[in-house]
Amino acid sequence: MNAMITPVRVAVIIPALNEEAALPLVLADIARAVVDEVVVVDNGSSDHTIEVARAGGATVLVEPQRGYGAACLAGIAHLQRQAPDIVVFLDGDHSDHPDEIPHLIAPLVAGTHDLVIGSRTKGEADPGALLPQARFGNALATWLIRRIYGFSYSDLGPFRAMRFPALLSLGMEDRNYGWTVEMQIKAIRKGLRITEVPVSYRKRAAGASKVTGTLKGTVLAGYKILWTVLRYTWRTT
Repeated sequence: MNAMITPVRVAVIIPALNEEAALPLVLADIARAVVDEVVVVDNGSSDHTIEVARAGGATVLVEPQRGYGAACLAGIAHLQRQAPDIVVFLDGDHSDHPDEIPHLIAPLVAGTHDLVIGSRTKGEADPGALLPQARFGNALATWLIRRIYGFSYSDLGPFRAMRFPALLSLGMEDRNYGWTVEMQIKAIRKGLRITEVPVSYRKRAAGASKVTGTLKGTVLAGYKILWTVLRYTWRTT
């Protein structure tokens, strides 16, 4: 995909836990003509994730408290000093396609939307990349969101982009598995302009998923996602 030169400042946040094999591939695929800063948040790795992140030109933060949301919140706190226009969230396992960032952020650059979800279910997923338990969890959670909040999502995928001021206005709190769905529900409740774009998805570069690759991770993530969907039915903020 050709790089798109944008008149806005774009930052990427990559939460990472033991991704020394995959992370160099992720960083190499990010178009630096589009992205101003890449922030890798190490979430307690025991391998060389920090070293390969620095070698790849990323800003490295350390968030010792385990949790996807905790890592994302650390990245957001760092970016408040730089105040980018757009922030992209991207996994460090090379299952997403970083070269699709220009496609992902296009509605934000155009000024027509505030939040863009990269939909794996609308895009091209390699065979075996999106596991059955992930497909089922996505379908159930998005069905509940549609029934309760009146907005139709097709995916809760981690590859997403948002205008940074809009992101700060959400007051994100979740520190683990509920992060993505919290963002999507709060964006609906706040009346933000939301869209989805199809994205590609492949098997992670090395090892099993830390969430859907284990029974424990699947159960905990599923419980937290469903709890998050339901809890905002009685919360006013």
